[in-house]
Amino acid sequence: LTVIVRRTSNDSEFLITKHKPPPKFNDSEYDSYQDSDLWDLPSVELSRRVNNPGSGSAVRVEVEDASLLDFLSDFDVDSAIGEVLRLVGLGEASDIKWSLSKIVLEPEFGPEIPFKTVFIAGATEYPLADHCKWVSYNDCQTLLQEAKPQNDRIGPLVVIGVLNDSNETALSGIAPNLRYQQEYPPGIKLIPMRSRTMKPFRTTNLVVFFNGNSHENLKADEFVASGDALIVDPGCSSAMHRELDHVISSLPRKLVVFVTHHHHDHVDGLSIVQRCNPEAVLMAHENTFRRIREGDWTSKHILVKGSEEISIGGKLLKVIAAQGHTDGHLGLLHVATNSLIAGDHCVGHGSAVLDITGGGNMSDYFRTTYKFMELSPHILIPMHGRVNMWPKHMLCGYLQNRRNRESTILKAIESGARTLFDIVAYTYAGIDRSLWIHASSNVRLHVEHLALQNKLPEDFSQDNFNASIVEF
Repeated sequence: LTVIVRRTSNDSEFLITKHKPPPKFNDSEYDSYQDSDLWDLPSVELSRRVNNPGSGSAVRVEVEDASLLDFLSDFDVDSAIGEVLRLVGLGEASDIKWSLSKIVLEPEFGPEIPFKTVFIAGATEYPLADHCKWVSYNDCQTLLQEAKPQNDRIGPLVVIGVLNDSNETALSGIAPNLRYQQEYPPGIKLIPMRSRTMKPFRTTNLVVFFNGNSHENLKADEFVASGDALIVDPGCSSAMHRELDHVISSLPRKLVVFVTHHHHDHVDGLSIVQRCNPEAVLMAHENTFRRIREGDWTSKHILVKGSEEISIGGKLLKVIAAQGHTDGHLGLLHVATNSLIAGDHCVGHGSAVLDITGGGNMSDYFRTTYKFMELSPHILIPMHGRVNMWPKHMLCGYLQNRRNRESTILKAIESGARTLFDIVAYTYAGIDRSLWIHASSNVRLHVEHLALQNKLPEDFSQDNFNASIVEF
């Protein structure tokens, strides 16, 4: 349940609250990387009624569509509203008249089941708790579209629940027939597309930048590429090619296609993009481009390494060298909103797998992780799974996981494990064996990283270990 509380004396202002950050790591290094304050609409989990489901709510919520009353009656709306009111310091403000604003179904990012958010709206002038404040539409737009590192951030509930209703964005006309998509921040659309990706995911996020007819004072000749729209990683499977066609057809002809790396779940749709728009320009690292299948892209392409700048509809994007997952892996920073597209360096569930056959490297992975943290992005957009609102915390979690994994691998070796199979079996004992092949890639890279740090026992033979790889 998400609550939109408008100010009685000025209905262009509404209430936002400072959201609690994730728990600390209790490690001085990780805890030194703090995400800036996140402000969003107040929200709580809306639980199903345990007793008397369908009996209705004591708190009246006006609903235009009577059929939605049956939906709401299955949930404990009373407790949820009471919890929200206490959260924002309004106590038992029972005189607020509530109305159902909307019910929004999340896109199918996976692997978790998409959830629904119920937005209700009311108005009051009661004093607020210290962690709450009134904010205007314009102030939110400014914080979102002129974002500065370390400054306050505005969360997605404000955009979905308030701003998308008050503004018609340039992205609203992009393939409206596609049911599940999300625009956050304004000007960035995520469309999860079915792809040949690795479990537990089923989709790859197609990211679309389009600034409409708004062009700022950026000269196109100052950039490595410029266009009116940009898409990232068109990697959908053949079953989704018609949907991809609809997306490309709804975008301007001056289109830039950015590929974070070469894996098929990120490039499978390139031939469809080229067929729909032969004028489109592909941007990729040279190590990525040489691995793209012959014939998938024969139009103009630009090779980049990182630090290059792109102008899309007058908005600035920066290419970020992000090797680690592969040797051609790139990130992309949307400067105005301070949003970082992380490719497969991060995923929305679990941890990333490095591709040793594609030049994956553990030392590079650590360096890229620190680089991403130094950028202080407001949000992190992985190509699989949900947008992450606590980027530094997520990246520190990745560092901790990789170091713990490396420590376990070293312990396995010190306990006598000498082959790849023995180390994988020790390290991933509690993991489904069907995932061991993918896990073995990370183990090999961790062993290389341990060798570079001179941490391997003297009696550990890397030659014998390398010989065991074929057997595995």
